[in-house]
Amino acid sequence: MSHEEDKFKHSKRLLKDNNAIKKQVKIALKNGLKVKNIVPGKFAKKHAMDCGKPNCSLCGNPRRSGWGEKLTQQEKRLFQAMDVRNNKHSNGKNVDEE
Repeated sequence: MSHEEDKFKHSKRLLKDNNAIKKQVKIALKNGLKVKNIVPGKFAKKHAMDCGKPNCSLCGNPRRSGWGEKLTQQEKRLFQAMDVRNNKHSNGKNVDEE
């Protein structure tokens, strides 16, 4: 590999990290978190709205949090879709209408 290619990959990686930090800072400011006291670089690998508590109802695993939920939201949605037959296309029209 040449040095120019290495420089390009390095700058692309730094740009990707900066864009991720900007997005998370924007999310934090929209939700009322004070970002000025927090080092913005921590948002490179951590989401702004992640509280870090494993038993949190929003962040934690519903199977382990003790809330009595046995299925995740995705699994509930999947099983709900399997119970009801849906004869619609993605545009909302019934299959029989065509």
